[in-house]
Amino acid sequence: MAMIATGEQADALDIVQEAMLKLVRSYARKPKTEWPALFHRIVQNAITDWFRREKIRRRWRQWFHRDSDDEDQGDALEQVEQAGTHQPDDMVKQEYAIKKLDELLNKLPIRQQQAFLLRQWEGLNVADTAKAMGISEGSVKTHYSRAVHRLREQLEEHV
Repeated sequence: MAMIATGEQADALDIVQEAMLKLVRSYARKPKTEWPALFHRIVQNAITDWFRREKIRRRWRQWFHRDSDDEDQGDALEQVEQAGTHQPDDMVKQEYAIKKLDELLNKLPIRQQQAFLLRQWEGLNVADTAKAMGISEGSVKTHYSRAVHRLREQLEEHV
């Protein structure tokens, strides 16, 4: 979730590490059954804080005309996944669909994105998602439903 929100692995890892430390420091005495919802809540707050800090950083970058695209992207061969037994045309279609999904997830409003990721990717139920996001269960259902409908509309050709 942090990776999708930030688009940068290093930032995502920092967010998750920060969330884990906060969970241990503040909630170690809580029952273990409460930890998943608490952890996701901490992660969501950290993502929101990251967006706030990033907004300020972008202002400074614009001011000094610095571009983050100039940074070294690493070896392209290291970023290629193993092909396995998939056919090339299937792999291309799948790669395109994954890129499209990633693009669409990044375009969703943050609450819809969070609700979708917590419910679908993290497997949380509505109640735990509501606790993690700090909103009502009805709001979770609304945000999740809107996200699913929007994604289905725009991904019809890939299904």
